[in-house]
Amino acid sequence: MDSNYLKRELPQISWNRLIPLLRWQLGRLGNLGKVGIGLMLATGIYYLLVVMPQETELQKLKDRAVTLQAASKNSSGEGADSEAGKKMSGDQALQVFYDFFPRVDSSPFWIRELVRVAKKQGVELTSSEYRLINDNDARLARYEMVLPVKGKYSQIRAFIAEALETVPAMAISAIAIKRESTASDKLEVRLEINLYMNK
Repeated sequence: MDSNYLKRELPQISWNRLIPLLRWQLGRLGNLGKVGIGLMLATGIYYLLVVMPQETELQKLKDRAVTLQAASKNSSGEGADSEAGKKMSGDQALQVFYDFFPRVDSSPFWIRELVRVAKKQGVELTSSEYRLINDNDARLARYEMVLPVKGKYSQIRAFIAEALETVPAMAISAIAIKRESTASDKLEVRLEINLYMNK
C-alpha cells in the first residue's frame, strides 16, 4: 500500500471517529455541563487577556519601587554612593516623579481596588460619581470621585487607611460625616477623592 495514501487516510479516519465521539460526550453533559465548559473557557480567556497583563504591570511597578528604594538608599549614603545618587538631572527626577503615577487607562483597575477594600472592611458603597479632569497643559489627569459610604466609624477609618495604602496616587480632598441619630452606630460618609494619573 502506498505510504502517501496511508498518511492521507489515517488522519481522515481518526477525525471521522473523533467528531461523533465529541458530539456524544457533549450530549452527555447536558445544558448545565455545557454552561460550565463555556464558563471555564470564558475564565481562561479573561485570565489571558485581563489578569496576566495586569500582573506584568504590577510586577513592573514593584521592580520600579525596588529600584527607587535602592536609589534613595544610595543617595543617603556617603562618598561615591552619594555622588551616584546626585547624578540624576532635574528632568530625570521629574520623569521619575511622573512615572510613579499610574497610567490614565488603568483607572478601572484602581476603582475595582477601592471596591475590594470596601468589601474587605465591611463598608457599604452606594451610588458613586466619577469625572475625569484632563487639562491639556498638565502632565497629570485627575479622576474625581465622590464615594458615599456607610458603616461603623472603625470600619470607615480602616477603609480610608487601607485605600490610601492600596492606591498611593489617591488623595482625599473632602470628608463629610453624618449620623442619623446619637443612638445609631452607623455613619454616612461622603468622601471626595482625587486619583492622579499619568497621561
